[in-house]
Amino acid sequence: MQKNNITLIGMPGAGKSTVGIVLAKVLGYDFIDSDLLIQKSEGKLLWEIMRDSGNEEFRQIEERINSQIQADRSVIATGGSVVYGPKAMEHLRAISTVVYLKVSCATLEKRLGDLSKRGVVFEQGQTLLDLYKERVPLYEKYAHITVNVSHKTVQNSVAAIEAALKKV
Repeated sequence: MQKNNITLIGMPGAGKSTVGIVLAKVLGYDFIDSDLLIQKSEGKLLWEIMRDSGNEEFRQIEERINSQIQADRSVIATGGSVVYGPKAMEHLRAISTVVYLKVSCATLEKRLGDLSKRGVVFEQGQTLLDLYKERVPLYEKYAHITVNVSHKTVQNSVAAIEAALKKV
């Protein structure tokens, strides 16, 4: 399969869905939001799946759905916890260029509202900073490209991603 897709990974609030939609429009690509694929598959919202099934089962569902994505000329926005699924990440790396949207923890704290309603995979007692420190090495491990979007507008983020992709 040709690598003519782009997969966006990063923390919740990094702008994967928002930036992804605009990037897809600019490139003339389709847009796929893997969180919406999970919700459609399970017939529930993300936070309801986590509430009803627990984090571990949610991660298994997330890995299954992401490792089955078939796309052509698409921007794929993933959930922040996709990096916990090695099978899913190997698949996404095989079918796309994986772009890590890097955002500082301080910026995320300003952007994020009620995390429980966003469907963020947290362990009991875990803080946003704990989650950030746990996930950043995984994002860096799986990314083909890292783009810092901490203080960028959506348009500037899209331009930075386009510029980075041209160098690959």
